[in-house]
Amino acid sequence: MPTITTTDGVDIFYKDWGSGQPIVFSHGWPLSADDWDTQMLFFVGHGFRVIAHDRRGHGRSSQVADGHDMDHYADDLAALTAHLDLKNAVHVGHSTGGGEVVHYIARHGESRVAKAAILSAVPPLMVQTASNPGGLPKEIFDGLQAQLAAGRSQFYWDLAAGPFYGFNRPERKPQQPVILNWWRQGMMGGAKAHYDGIVAFSQTDFTEDLKRITVPVLVMHGDDDQIVPYADSGPLSAKLLRNGTLKTYKGFPHGMPTTEAETINADLLAFIRS
Repeated sequence: MPTITTTDGVDIFYKDWGSGQPIVFSHGWPLSADDWDTQMLFFVGHGFRVIAHDRRGHGRSSQVADGHDMDHYADDLAALTAHLDLKNAVHVGHSTGGGEVVHYIARHGESRVAKAAILSAVPPLMVQTASNPGGLPKEIFDGLQAQLAAGRSQFYWDLAAGPFYGFNRPERKPQQPVILNWWRQGMMGGAKAHYDGIVAFSQTDFTEDLKRITVPVLVMHGDDDQIVPYADSGPLSAKLLRNGTLKTYKGFPHGMPTTEAETINADLLAFIRS
């Protein structure tokens, strides 16, 4: 399997298909590069080079005990882009991966980056604070950690079968293969990485990161997102970005890159080519 080894000794698995302008995909919690299969097949078929990695502790990457924070996530992504010597790259991040992309660009600069897109993404800040009153109470994220520690297999199944894809909505028919694939990816990763990752995606404040970014960024968010609520995420990120564009999807769930792939892929392609 293709891997790189980070400066702190973590093996990061990645996929690298095709040639042309590179598109780099950063996945959501607690998944893997496999969550981008539909997008990678679509874009490699349209003449792009597509790259996706398993975040440290996730998928096929090392299940290390430490380093499950946004600084390490961004540094691992930077190590991958440097190893592959990517230039003029488009970075696409879903959910936690959106935070990873934003932090990577702000922390490591834009010399290798042409554009970015963040989908159902966690920035600017998920947790409720005095300066972020619209955020979710910390007790919600403490509860997620407690459920994971008590039995993550059932916890992951319930998330995929319910709010992640909106399958708890009466108008949405649950898709068992989608649920199984989400569960499979989650169970491939390490429990410690996933436990710590809840703090990383919920408590990291990306406000200053967003302000630093100058490349064009497409902010894509569904207004029925039950994981990263729309009002306190997408619109706020778009306002903080110097060159941000908000695209809102009526009724789309958090997992819209999978359940609404045809629409999402077409809009991403149009943005990248524009």
